[in-house]
Amino acid sequence: MGNADNLEIIGSNSHAEMGSLERKSIIEPQNYESQSSWVSTKRNMLSLKGVSVSDRKYIWSVVITSIKIAFFSDKINLLIPFGPLAMVVYKLTNQHGWVFFLSLLGIIPLAERLGWATEQLAFYTGPTVGGLLNATFGNATELIISMYAMKHGMLRVVQQSLLGSILSNMLLVLGCAFLCGGIVHPNKEQVFNKSNAVMSSGLLLMAVMGLLFPAVLHFTHTELHYGKSELALSRFSSCIMLIAYGAYLYFQLTSQKNSYSPITEEASLDDGSSDDEESPAISKCESIIWLSILTLIISVLSEYLVNTIEGASLALNIPLAFISVILLPIVGNAAEHASAIMFAVKDKLDISLGVAIGSSTQISMFGIPFCVVVAWIIGRPLDLNFQLFETATLFMTVLVVAFMLQEGTSNYFKGLMLLFCYLIVGASFYVHLDPESIQDKP
Repeated sequence: MGNADNLEIIGSNSHAEMGSLERKSIIEPQNYESQSSWVSTKRNMLSLKGVSVSDRKYIWSVVITSIKIAFFSDKINLLIPFGPLAMVVYKLTNQHGWVFFLSLLGIIPLAERLGWATEQLAFYTGPTVGGLLNATFGNATELIISMYAMKHGMLRVVQQSLLGSILSNMLLVLGCAFLCGGIVHPNKEQVFNKSNAVMSSGLLLMAVMGLLFPAVLHFTHTELHYGKSELALSRFSSCIMLIAYGAYLYFQLTSQKNSYSPITEEASLDDGSSDDEESPAISKCESIIWLSILTLIISVLSEYLVNTIEGASLALNIPLAFISVILLPIVGNAAEHASAIMFAVKDKLDISLGVAIGSSTQISMFGIPFCVVVAWIIGRPLDLNFQLFETATLFMTVLVVAFMLQEGTSNYFKGLMLLFCYLIVGASFYVHLDPESIQDKP
């Protein structure tokens, strides 16, 4: 019996062990599977973490390289810190003169970099769209300043800054281009496309007509409805000018000889030594990002500039008309100024004229009418009556430039004459008492 009992106990024990082994065998595969899935998940997380780290390193390297190219590749970028300094001075002090001066210095490199980013994007969009981008973003600074001035009800600043942009492009920018091109190529007659220049001159004369009739209507007191006819005529003329500019763009884009094609044609005629100059420095995505960032920064600085322009006029004892017509456009045209001179030195006068005269045409036929329409929408009484003094100045400038361009050639003496004309215009506005400006009244 004892042996039987022992055998029974051993059997039950072995049966229990076998049951536990069976349970183990049932449980263990599940544990093994869960452990293996956990290990594989951990490995995947580690591998994903490794990829994300490398991606971050790559993104940071691209960002740092792009910042170096954008802000450390040109000496003019040394002026960029003046922008944040203007904000600090505005917050801590009440020195509007210093804030205005620092804002001017801070916007100059940003406007130049905006033109650079536009040129980079033009490499990827082709000559047609690239030309439109250059013309549009080249005048973005002036339009942004005008929008902020309009927001603050400073309608004369809007008128005079846009007028000054036209005068600056036609006399200062084009004059410097002709002068530098003539000095670098003294024994060679520089030529440009005469037909494009004549067409641009015709558009500028049309813009003068649009500005002239409201002023004549005002000063001859021949309005049908006093105080309303002048504004209604300005809005109607602005719509017509916008349509005319749209038709001009369509003609340029669809005709075989459009004013934007010389950029690519001239580049293709160059030898291989200029390939490095004609290749983009940043990618298409980076160009778009930089355009957005620079436009935003210029918008912020423009608000400081507009907020302090009246105080700066009083603090510095400078007429508001001189600040609006001379100082603001010089800042806004920094990109055009550099580009026009660079292309003239390279004997590419067609591109220089496209930059200088093209920007003037866009401001006169698009920028000014666009501001009038926007003011109409927001309820501001902005019209095309730029007053007699400003309208006469624009009329004489367009005539002088049209006569300079009629031969289709340029030399340093023509550039010198245009610069002398700009000096006369600047001196005239310095001693001009604007009847519409409260700050200029004694």
